[in-house]
Amino acid sequence: MSPPQITVLGECVADAFTEPASARDELALRVLPGGGPANTAVALARLGTPARFLARLSGDVFGRLFRAHLAASGVDLSHAVEAAEPSTLAVAELDAQGRAEFSFHAQATADWQWTRAELARADLTDTACVHTGSLALVKEPGAALVEDFLAAAAPGATISIDPNVRPLLMHPEAYRARLSHWCSLADVLRLSEDDLELLLPGTPPEQACDTWHAAGARLVVITRGADGALASLDGERVQVPAVATPVVDTVGAGDSFTAGLLHHLGAHGLLGGRLTDLSLADVEAACRFAVQVAALTCSVAGPNPPWQDQLAPFPTDDAVGRPLDSAH
Repeated sequence: MSPPQITVLGECVADAFTEPASARDELALRVLPGGGPANTAVALARLGTPARFLARLSGDVFGRLFRAHLAASGVDLSHAVEAAEPSTLAVAELDAQGRAEFSFHAQATADWQWTRAELARADLTDTACVHTGSLALVKEPGAALVEDFLAAAAPGATISIDPNVRPLLMHPEAYRARLSHWCSLADVLRLSEDDLELLLPGTPPEQACDTWHAAGARLVVITRGADGALASLDGERVQVPAVATPVVDTVGAGDSFTAGLLHHLGAHGLLGGRLTDLSLADVEAACRFAVQVAALTCSVAGPNPPWQDQLAPFPTDDAVGRPLDSAH
């Protein structure tokens, strides 16, 4: 079955990585196109899912880079807005494990200036799933309009949200205050264990899943780096191990995981509604595929997800995933 269209809404960010400079008093930067939603759209398109990206793209040098990168990956930009404001810039420093710490330059940039008229022009007729998250959901003036857009899209499409908490730019309380509402809109909530600690400090993952189920999210997936992923479907849970890989950096790994998850669900005809036909076995299979996509992203520099032909046949051994006790 061919995957249905997925529409991704959110930001593009110029990820500038520090590099050794030729002189002591210089700083060299290598700029790659990034941003959580943009990374997910690119990964979806490279996996073979028709991916439409709703974004406000600046006409500056970074905006031109974004457009070229997205188009080269096969992302549909027909509904992207040509924005007058500048692009968002993030400067990244990598630690010894390849984890990035970002400093953001995002004041009054293009990504957050959505208007109701711009979002109203988006055609979701052929869209089975709408995915969003990250700063687009908390940065005003656009955040409230994005929430309204999701509410309007929900009757006809599966809604997927990745909070992707950025504490250096927005206080975690801004996410906490809106998370219950997001869960009431979302069918899929995907977040990292770092997000979990920022949103519900000290809360066990299983308890957090139940909290978010009670707020409305049917499927909650918490990615845990080298420990794989915990998936919870209405309180039934499965732990899926990570795929071992040499790690260059982890930039974009969570976004690639989300793309792998949604691609697999779409390819198996499970998107387009409230996930009523979804089983825990379906979730396990989708997560097993998603951890491979994430692993391949970690094996190269920057947010550079794999193409479909780079994916090896994935194991189907039932022992790969470990079912956990149900919460019920």
